Amino acid sequence: MTENKRTLASAAAAVAATLLLASCGGTGDGPAPEAADRGAAAFNGADVEFARMMIPHHRQAVEMSELARTRAGEDVRALAEEIEAAQGPEIDRMNGLLESWGEDTGDTGAGDHAGMDGMLSQEQMAELERAEGGAFDTLFLELMVLHHEGAVAMAETELEEGADPEARELAQEIVDAQRSEIELMDTMLGGAGGGDRDESAGSGEHGGH
Repeated sequence: MTENKRTLASAAAAVAATLLLASCGGTGDGPAPEAADRGAAAFNGADVEFARMMIPHHRQAVEMSELARTRAGEDVRALAEEIEAAQGPEIDRMNGLLESWGEDTGDTGAGDHAGMDGMLSQEQMAELERAEGGAFDTLFLELMVLHHEGAVAMAETELEEGADPEARELAQEIVDAQRSEIELMDTMLGGAGGGDRDESAGSGEHGGH
């Protein structure tokens, strides 16, 4: 009877030791490598491209909005403040994503990205800087509509091709928010009249969109 108890105790100890090793991944053959594989596959090149390109795009929108502080009328100034308040933190989020992926950040300013969808050229930015009053309001709205349309197109590409859940969530937020702001700006421009002005603007020096 005593021998049987010793046998059972030894067997129980062996089972317990096996379970402990399995739960801790002590053998090196448990789920840890699979988890690592899932982490490595959580983002792809489209995610990286989205973040790197959207950062300077957002930075230019912030620069445009900063000009409105002293040049715009009340309604346009209020809209510009909302744009700046939304896109500044989004830049931080995208830089954080790039860092979490082990990638260089895209926080390099707007100067080298004039060919990006909706991105203003240096000449267009200079024109906006020279404008004041009602002329500033109209030009700001026209250029920001084009700028937002470019951002929406970039975000939609991320939704189609990206893999990282947080990057895709941010892309959807950009699409929703900027489509809404485009509608508001079109209304502020006067509906059909604003649309006509946008079309003519896009055919000349606004070719970046």
